[in-house]
Amino acid sequence: MSKRVLVVDDEARIRGIVRSYLESDGFEVAEAGDGEAAVPMVADWQPDLVVLDVMMPGTDGLEVLRRLRTSSDVPVILLTARSEEVDKLVGLSVGADDYVTKPFSPRELVARIKAVLRRGGAPPADTTDRMTFAELTIDVDAREVERHGQSVDLSTLEFDLLVALARAPGRVLTRRQLLEKVWGYDFYGDERVVDVHIRNIRKVLGDSANDPELIATVRGVGYKFVGAPA
Repeated sequence: MSKRVLVVDDEARIRGIVRSYLESDGFEVAEAGDGEAAVPMVADWQPDLVVLDVMMPGTDGLEVLRRLRTSSDVPVILLTARSEEVDKLVGLSVGADDYVTKPFSPRELVARIKAVLRRGGAPPADTTDRMTFAELTIDVDAREVERHGQSVDLSTLEFDLLVALARAPGRVLTRRQLLEKVWGYDFYGDERVVDVHIRNIRKVLGDSANDPELIATVRGVGYKFVGAPA
């Protein structure tokens, strides 16, 4: 069955170009010309991925992303202008999966969409279905995490990132290695996306970068899982 992509941009020309390339690659495409229209379309149409422009009049892309993340884990790729460095990082912290800088190559955008969708649909590479550490339990099959006996809510991407680290306890994984394991080998984006999502995981799990109980930063290299065995 064809994958569905919702393209949200206030410029009809850009929507048309993206639609043309996606449809020629077998995707089913819908369009929204503003942020207010996009949120109900995600609920009603249930796309597999959203391409979302940041700079739109009225409700901008970051606000749309915040609203979506209250009820949906649908993958989102942001379209940003070259000067919007802060928006890129804010977008990643709110829950975007990747961003593409304008002006962009439609072929590159399609490649990134395919990479994100492959990551989201890939089964776990390891057969271990449950990992237990002191005060932390990860049920891979059920995609559930408990910390201090309480269920915690991670996004799809954050769960996969935590699993990748927990499956290699004590081993330092570089940002590039984590990108390959979680996002896929053909990830094109900024490696700092890893830092943003690690920060989110720590916040949800009540972990600290300065005194880590679960995820330690190895400065200049990457991260390692330091959770004590049960």
